[in-house]
Amino acid sequence: MTDAPAYSVVVPTIGRPCLADCLRALAAATGHPPDEVVVVDDRPDLTGPLPLDAADGLRVRTLRTAGRGPAAARNAGWRTVRTPWTVFLDDDVQVLPDWSRLLAEDLAAAGASTGGIQGRLRVPLPEDRRPTDWERGTAGLEHAAWATADMAYRTAALVDVQGFDERFGRAFREDADLALRVHEAGWLLHRGGRTTRHPVRPADRWVSVRAQRGNADDALMTRLHGPDWWARAQAPRGRLPRHVLVTSMALTAPALALTGRRRAAGLAGALWALGTAEFALARIRPGPRTPQEITTMVATSVVIPPLAIRHWLDGLIRHRRVTRLTSTPLRSTP
Repeated sequence: MTDAPAYSVVVPTIGRPCLADCLRALAAATGHPPDEVVVVDDRPDLTGPLPLDAADGLRVRTLRTAGRGPAAARNAGWRTVRTPWTVFLDDDVQVLPDWSRLLAEDLAAAGASTGGIQGRLRVPLPEDRRPTDWERGTAGLEHAAWATADMAYRTAALVDVQGFDERFGRAFREDADLALRVHEAGWLLHRGGRTTRHPVRPADRWVSVRAQRGNADDALMTRLHGPDWWARAQAPRGRLPRHVLVTSMALTAPALALTGRRRAAGLAGALWALGTAEFALARIRPGPRTPQEITTMVATSVVIPPLAIRHWLDGLIRHRRVTRLTSTPLRSTP
């Protein structure tokens, strides 16, 4: 499809084995191949070669960012491309065989005011059982707005906003922040017709606990974009308000007991137990309900609320001097 605009693909990686599958699928897609694939090696230390041979037939170039995070890695990548469009792919996705052809249609149909076009993500889930809490969380990416797992940006739009905000050190919220700023610069965002497969990566039973670090990034988003950023970025609000209530009861109960107010302490403790049980049951009911899953959900449901608040407060304090950006409603087309 020679009439479609040229594009480059930027793939940040920390050397996970899934990178080979990502590059192999990209090389197998037919219709409108990229001018080049920029693989940004963000490993803090070089522990071996990357599987670049999987991208057979494509022009591949590598950069190193030495553990600065996905936002910095993507910035390093797109700032070196010379094509009108830059397509960001995560190293744990696999484009479908018709991806490049459908991407060409997305790019060819883009108007002059279009700054970004999102790909559609498909998360395969087990067919023989209910998905786990972690698998359901990954499946939520199918409805995520502007996820850089597969997101094409006009390179000029990236120049306008100076790319990703590198204060987002994890693969969380940096894509929502970029989308809001691209829109503030006057560009429109669209959803395209191409589809990319996003398998559920393996994870241990404490992954949901580590994920609470994202609350610090939510705090940065609030500092930058105001308390209504959730709606404008089409992001789910989460359970932080409930976590605040449950944790306050956990802290209040012993304080009341020490002052001799045993009845009030018992009530606060009961409310904490009720809130924790509700949280655990909400995660257990839709899952496979195996003994291991139930045990994990109960244990992590006790730990998550106070940890989420801790990270939120840490983010508010760390970013207390961040200046709020101006905001308007984020518009998009289906």
